[in-house]
Amino acid sequence: MKKDVVIVGAGPAGIFTALEMLRRGSKQSIVIVEKGQPVEKRRCPKSQVGHCVNCKPYCHITTGFSGAGAFSDGKLSLSYEVGGDLPSLVGEDLVQDTIDYADSIYLEFGADTHVEGLGNTEEVKEIRKRAIQAGLKLVDCPIRHMGTEKAQNIYLSIERYLQENGVEMLFGYECTNLLLQGGSCLGVTITDGKAELNIEAKHTVIATGRRGADWLEKICAEHNIAHQPGTVDIGVRVEVRNEVMEKVNKTLYESKLIGYPQPFKNKVRTFCQNPGGFVSQENYDDDLAVVNGHSYKELKSNNTNLAILCSHNFSEPFNQPIAYAQKIGELTNMLGAGHILVQRFGDILDGKRTWQKELSQSNLRPTLPDAVAGDITAAMPYRAMINIINFIQAVDHVVPGFASYETLLYSPELKFYSNRVRMDTDLNTNVKGLHCLGDSSGWTRGLMMASVMGVLMGRKIVDKE
Repeated sequence: MKKDVVIVGAGPAGIFTALEMLRRGSKQSIVIVEKGQPVEKRRCPKSQVGHCVNCKPYCHITTGFSGAGAFSDGKLSLSYEVGGDLPSLVGEDLVQDTIDYADSIYLEFGADTHVEGLGNTEEVKEIRKRAIQAGLKLVDCPIRHMGTEKAQNIYLSIERYLQENGVEMLFGYECTNLLLQGGSCLGVTITDGKAELNIEAKHTVIATGRRGADWLEKICAEHNIAHQPGTVDIGVRVEVRNEVMEKVNKTLYESKLIGYPQPFKNKVRTFCQNPGGFVSQENYDDDLAVVNGHSYKELKSNNTNLAILCSHNFSEPFNQPIAYAQKIGELTNMLGAGHILVQRFGDILDGKRTWQKELSQSNLRPTLPDAVAGDITAAMPYRAMINIINFIQAVDHVVPGFASYETLLYSPELKFYSNRVRMDTDLNTNVKGLHCLGDSSGWTRGLMMASVMGVLMGRKIVDKE
């Protein structure tokens, strides 16, 4: 097969690359290769059976058209300060302008016009004051919340638009390798598990998301694609009653707090806050179960959940941050017999495990029903655990009650980002014709910033026509 552009991965970065090319009137032929299924065929059996059945050959929550983000919470962060390091590559002003542009596209396809976190100036000042007193930084980022169920409809509309305008989509195909010759990328090799197919293209765009970060890391090492060890985030998903988070939820919807707690002073941050949300499980390759969070537009729980993540950066000689995080996840899964572990914060401070009976007696009931009560400290590295404990206690000064005895910590919450691929401001790698986008590239984190990178890539390709 010969195409002008082949895009590997139908997450936001890949989708918006194709979308922007169409909107700019490009006549180039485009094919998107996606390991998973179209958005209308993505189904998680857990809603029917009540527990994770470990779908094969991949998890429908993390794989398929629109990627992992749309099936978690569907939140679009509307500030360049949130979502990775793309601004350091192409500039803050360009990124913010492109965020506004990408946001307008989401609105065209049906996103809610309401933006959370705007106004409430005096209330925000008070929250920021308490954050400063606690040694934390508040990033008050406006949020457009599509909602898990609404996001699926929005991405279905985008999927159909791309198909109706000539973008070919190959679902159920996995990219196994790149076609390289003399320092140039000529396309990719893909397979549906039965036969291999070569796709030749002038531009090869790799946008495999967090799910494909490990694969891209291996491809970079194999083909000498310039990269450097990236950041890996290791942490927990915290769940509290809505009453505890009520003021922050109403004022900001999502409070993004950053701190550098003693004694290690590593960066620790909150991420993906879900008011009235539900804790969820995702499954990665090799049956690795990790925790995440959902937030629906209509269906609400009595709890708010959010991630607390510790950023780990490694230097020589170590260059396997993803493998390091996977080992932590595997050990935690082992303790939970393949399930997500949950523990009360007070039990951690008391140096004891949590028992299932204790959870049933609490004001706070877990929204992940098949989580296993246990001891997450038996698997979490000391450095990360101390960071998490000290950060939670700092947040308690901003949100009184956050560090209560009953507060639940679920583990493992892991965010895999590829070793950062070196690129110039035109998003070119050191291999001619090869571009790496989105969370798998190590440059972005989250739906909006990946979408922005896709828009910029689409423009660059069209400019070269």
